[in-house]
Amino acid sequence: MAEKEQTAAPEKIFIFDSTLRDGEQTPGARLNRDEKLEVARQLARLGVDIIEAGFPVSSPGELQAVREIARRVREPVICGLARAVPGDIDAAWEAIREAERPRLHVFLGASDIHMRFKHRKEPHELLYQAVEAVKYARRYTPDVEYSPEDATRAREEYLYELLAAVIKAGASVINIPDTVGYAVPAEFGALIRRLREKVPGMERVILSVHCHDDLGLAVANSLAAVENGARQVECNINGIGERAGNAALEEIAVALRIRRDSYPYFTGLNFEEIYRTSRLVSKLTGIPIPVNKAVIGINAFAHSSGIHQDGVLKHKETYEIIDAALIGGKAAQMLLTARSGRHAVKHHLQQLGFTLDETQLETLYTRFLDLADKKKEVYPEDLEALVLDHLSAAEPTYRLDYLQTVSGSKTIPAAVIRLRKKDDAVIEAVAVGAGPIDAAYNAINKITGLNISLENFELSAVTHGRDALGEVKVKISHETKSITGRGTSTDIIEASVKAYLNGLNKLLRLNGNSGDTAPLGHGNGDSQA
Repeated sequence: MAEKEQTAAPEKIFIFDSTLRDGEQTPGARLNRDEKLEVARQLARLGVDIIEAGFPVSSPGELQAVREIARRVREPVICGLARAVPGDIDAAWEAIREAERPRLHVFLGASDIHMRFKHRKEPHELLYQAVEAVKYARRYTPDVEYSPEDATRAREEYLYELLAAVIKAGASVINIPDTVGYAVPAEFGALIRRLREKVPGMERVILSVHCHDDLGLAVANSLAAVENGARQVECNINGIGERAGNAALEEIAVALRIRRDSYPYFTGLNFEEIYRTSRLVSKLTGIPIPVNKAVIGINAFAHSSGIHQDGVLKHKETYEIIDAALIGGKAAQMLLTARSGRHAVKHHLQQLGFTLDETQLETLYTRFLDLADKKKEVYPEDLEALVLDHLSAAEPTYRLDYLQTVSGSKTIPAAVIRLRKKDDAVIEAVAVGAGPIDAAYNAINKITGLNISLENFELSAVTHGRDALGEVKVKISHETKSITGRGTSTDIIEASVKAYLNGLNKLLRLNGNSGDTAPLGHGNGDSQA
């Protein structure tokens, strides 16, 4: 259930989720429009206060994806990121204008190193640009957030002057980014305290922080900031993001909940949705969750030491400070079979948090029946994998029409692949390789005429048993772009081909074949607020 306000915790910590913006800047973690919308819907179910849906100016596809989220996700504030220039702000507003509660987030470099090498402007020029950008954004909405990029390496006196000026210009939220993860907790907390004390008008705005994890201190820095007066925390599911990532939402949320003695605050989060949200983001981005990841890693509640096992069996709290049920980690088992009807499948999808229209449901039900014919029982994880596979395969350029492979200890591995294009043209190729999967990939490269490289290959079972649904994640690259693809099937060779095609279709969209996504790595150093 959503956390309720406590009499001992009168102040709320606002959770600003940037998974769809900063998190998606993780190399290879590109999401299509349907995937971004599904993540946004799940973030709303989780109860985050603000969703930073993207960087709209980066491409028409990105703008459209953010617009779709603004139209269809109604509970949280929907935020669009913009550099401190009119064109960016116009694009961001165009994307979020239909949101129930829109916010414009404007950023500009504030450290001497950014001024000298990136912007090549004097401090007073950038201060003027920041003020004018905030005034310009205020023409669209009173909810304007301002971020002085690389604030933790900026001169403090300049920060005082800059922040006072943008508050006077109309900023409603001031965010202090530790853009390169340079700060340490005591230092960062003290900076937040001094900003509250010395910047005129700071009492009228929400003070926010945005921490990167280059030194492994993003969560600690965020909590230190809360202790010293920050009331909005910017964070990402699973801690994904540029370079070493961002502060992990689930770690901050659970720390605030478990250690209320140190943090007498509350959030509006529905904690039971944390585990499901974490899995969804991991599946769609193709970024695995480390087994020892705090709060949501599969080993977070595992005990191998005999002493620990004995203690937990006698009394769980001897070695566990978090109940897995708090984050929704012990969902009841639900089983479906080939005899299960559409209503049952729809009900279980709703239990998993997915909302599908009738057309999507019909397509998924057909795939469910195909799977149920191959497996005696279909588990929730199987159903979840089918949905995510369907989302990842939205509007492909190439679909698998036919697959046959040959391999053996004394046989040259070969594959016959037939692909169907969007215009229904069918192309077939035969190739050999080091194994059946390599042969299939070579055949696909023949058909497309692209020299695609395979950088990483992961195979895992979605559930248990010999008939388990296999899930394959691949990282492929072409020229300067790389992307993650995923596919599922009870046949691991078919799953491998589906994953390769999923990544291939994403790469083709990046090259403009579909216009569905932004160029890979959009923003790079220009959107790391």
